[in-house]
Amino acid sequence: MTIIWEDMLWTILAFALLYWLLNKFAFGKLFDVMEKRRMLVQKQLDDAKETREQAVEYVENQKAALQEAKKEAYDIVELSKKTSSKQAEQILEEANNAVARLKSEAVRDIESEKNKAVEALRSEIGTISVQIASKLLEKEVQEDSTNEQLVNQYLKEVGGKS
Repeated sequence: MTIIWEDMLWTILAFALLYWLLNKFAFGKLFDVMEKRRMLVQKQLDDAKETREQAVEYVENQKAALQEAKKEAYDIVELSKKTSSKQAEQILEEANNAVARLKSEAVRDIESEKNKAVEALRSEIGTISVQIASKLLEKEVQEDSTNEQLVNQYLKEVGGKS
């Protein structure tokens, strides 16, 4: 293999001329395009990193909000339980008070009716006593207010002692 120096010289000159032409007309534009592309890729990487950080922060905020919502829901349920328990106790207390009131009213009514019945019986017994006394003595006892008052007084004394 022999080296042809002339061809090598022409090749080097052609390569240098081609390099100079490319450097003057093509490399500047090519490097500008490549730099713009590098900057675009770098910007996209930065945007993706920022978006990822925002997404992580958003997820953390959502987790915290969900945790807070769960806590509030639990608190609401507990408050509802306490409120319903208090309302049940209040309703029972009101029912017991109503029963006690009705019972005392019934006792009063019974006592009043009993007193009315005793008075009616006393009145009847007074009248019957006068009739029995008049038959026993075979006298006619007049039913005037004096005799009836005596009988009523006697019944009150007897009724008060028993």
